[in-house]
Amino acid sequence: MDQTNLGELYGLEPIPWSRALEALEVADARNQTHFLATTRPDRRPHVAAIGALWVDGTFYFTSGAGTRKSRNLAENPNCVISVSLTGIDLVVEGTAAKVTDDETLERLAERYAAQGWPASVKDGAFTAEYSAPSAGPPPWDLYVLTASTAFGVLTIEPGGATRWRFGT
Repeated sequence: MDQTNLGELYGLEPIPWSRALEALEVADARNQTHFLATTRPDRRPHVAAIGALWVDGTFYFTSGAGTRKSRNLAENPNCVISVSLTGIDLVVEGTAAKVTDDETLERLAERYAAQGWPASVKDGAFTAEYSAPSAGPPPWDLYVLTASTAFGVLTIEPGGATRWRFGT
């Protein structure tokens, strides 16, 4: 991983990636709003709140096939997830892909159920009696974000800002 201290100009120390991971691991998804940014076919941006989970070092999220975000991802998988966590704001860039293997779908359905959304797996996607209106009608696809770059800004003292590039 390549790390760049963006707060150096202000005399601030870099934020270790472990600080961001700690915030992600202890976060309660029920009390966090995650935002997904995608790009429309005409290159205009689109941002929507999503039901995201951080599981085993990876972001997962759901979306119905007919939603703008899913249609955008079908054309261009590049996207961004952002979230404000305790003490740190994170922006994670990467590419999203649909998850289709039953083992992962079942495991994530259990995680969503533990958060209060009773999702079940049917025909390679999630279904449930309800979901957020922005998710569109069922079934809902599960996506995984493969992160390429992340930015963190501390929202508490001593402050700081860092960019992490993965796979470099």
